[in-house]
Amino acid sequence: MNVRRLIPTAALAGAVALGATALTACSGAAAGAGGSKDGKVGVTASFYPMAFLAEQIGKDHVKVDSLTKPGVEPHDLEITPKQTAQLGESDVALYIKGLQPAVDKAVAQSGVKNVVDAATLTELEVHGSAGHDHGAEEAHAEGEGHDHDHEGGKDPHVWLDPVKYAEIAKGVGAALEKADPDHAADYKKNTDELVGKLTALDTEFKDGLQNTASKTFITTHSAFGYLAERYGLDQEAIAGVDPESEPSPARMKELQGLAKQENVSTVFFETLASDKTARTLAADTGLKTDVLDPLEGITDKSQGADYFEVMRSNLKNLQKALGAK
Repeated sequence: MNVRRLIPTAALAGAVALGATALTACSGAAAGAGGSKDGKVGVTASFYPMAFLAEQIGKDHVKVDSLTKPGVEPHDLEITPKQTAQLGESDVALYIKGLQPAVDKAVAQSGVKNVVDAATLTELEVHGSAGHDHGAEEAHAEGEGHDHDHEGGKDPHVWLDPVKYAEIAKGVGAALEKADPDHAADYKKNTDELVGKLTALDTEFKDGLQNTASKTFITTHSAFGYLAERYGLDQEAIAGVDPESEPSPARMKELQGLAKQENVSTVFFETLASDKTARTLAADTGLKTDVLDPLEGITDKSQGADYFEVMRSNLKNLQKALGAK
């Protein structure tokens, strides 16, 4: 995976340094300079997990637009010239650099000054399948041309770990405080509330997955490395980081053997990508299928209306598949 990080720029008036993030804050945002004509801070988010943070922290003070519409698989998103222009009119752009190449290009072309790269607000890690890179290797072998990885093979799916998502929330909150100082107290309050909810969710996952009959789960693509590491599980991915890439016959055979060895009961698929390979593997091994949602978008097929509801559905499905006691 390729993680491309923002290079901090020289300090400018109104800029805030968040870890390795270069964020230039616009003092006129609160007055509606840029993305919003109604006095709200205009935030353009790359996809659902980023938009959710902006909405939860900004609430009535922000107007949030997402570049990835509901039902669109975000990894292969294409950006229209109209969306690039919209991005340039925003007060704040919020994204994860390297996850969506089209968004990276649009941000660079848009000239938007207030940029928050969520990948710089927490520490990214290398994740493969159950401690190795079988899934990622298969994705590269079978799906060349897809560039969804970060430098050094680091995993961008940080929002699926409530602890890391909370770290990003704190950075986004600080960014909005700088962009709109008149409402800084509200942003701080909303950030603290959101972090509290994420901390509670982390506790639910710890308690719910502490005692399970199996620790290994098989999923469509390698999105759950942070979640697996956080809660002592082993992720085995069919297709690596790109959910649409086809696994090799050797990988499918390997997973069949692993399912028997590790007492795996379920193959997970997701709502925004094809379930074909997951169902094929399940049929070949006599396993069940269920949903484990990487939360890259919310649709009417999602098992919940927002981040917290879907994450709790994920927890319930993992507990069932792993034999939680």
